[in-house]
Amino acid sequence: MRIPKSLKKGDTIGLISASSPTPEEALPKAIEKVEHLGFKVVVGETCRQRHGYLAGKDDLRAREVNEMFQNPEIDGIFCIRGGYGATKILPLLDLEMIKENPKVFAGYSDVTALHIVFNQQCDFVTYHSPMPSTEFIKPEMDDYTWDSFLSSVLETNRDCYDLENPIGMQMTTLVPGKSTGQLVGGNLTLVTASLGTPYEIDTKGKILFLEEIDEYERSVDRMLTQLKLAGKLDDAAGIILGAWTNCGPQNAMHPEQSLRLQTIFEEILVPTGKPILMDVVCGHMLPTMTLPLGRTVTINADDKTISVM
Repeated sequence: MRIPKSLKKGDTIGLISASSPTPEEALPKAIEKVEHLGFKVVVGETCRQRHGYLAGKDDLRAREVNEMFQNPEIDGIFCIRGGYGATKILPLLDLEMIKENPKVFAGYSDVTALHIVFNQQCDFVTYHSPMPSTEFIKPEMDDYTWDSFLSSVLETNRDCYDLENPIGMQMTTLVPGKSTGQLVGGNLTLVTASLGTPYEIDTKGKILFLEEIDEYERSVDRMLTQLKLAGKLDDAAGIILGAWTNCGPQNAMHPEQSLRLQTIFEEILVPTGKPILMDVVCGHMLPTMTLPLGRTVTINADDKTISVM
């Protein structure tokens, strides 16, 4: 697994949306934030396009991803937001060309579809990170989140460092034990949607990271069950659970008609016997850590630590 060249101040960042449209009022703020970090910015056409719930038609979004990787003047690529639509462009990507031009590629949520493909089929590390038109411009964007993001993209070749929660926000052991493997995964919906496609996630011997937002507990149960039936949970060497933002019962007035997320995890994940860490500060939340997807990590659920090897 190759690690892209570290970014440095003065480098040029391509801003794209492979998914949903960028709110018009958010774009100039997002550009300003990236420039404030010391980067030059090339704004992709998809950041200003709308095709219903998509940031332009599929061919435009795919062509822009291809062009950003092919352009030698672009040093890194930040997805400006998530939403929906990244899976639709996968067949249109020039994966052989992208494989030959690895660059820092950052984003999360719907971007999970691209992370899986770039890790598995293009053989380079990508970054599950906050994004310019969502987290970057929020007034509550915090030092922990900035530090985690910048240290990841400015020091891509760091050896042997720990992925730590903010002080006072401790990880939780769901299943004790220790395991090592390549870090894969992302948003549960996108991971599940990959099944049965040419872009299906490979979890064999790997550390599977999962997070989610705005799904009823029954939906989380359904998707985890699908991963289990597909063998993806049993294949994994270990599991990391991030944020489960606004994932609650469908009928809040009758919680007895639902199951707590903790119960779902205990009934579906615990029987795998794999080391599992919960409450890792990563996902649709602030603060949030940046994860180097594709790097080899060791999780120690006994000591509640995650180390990048």
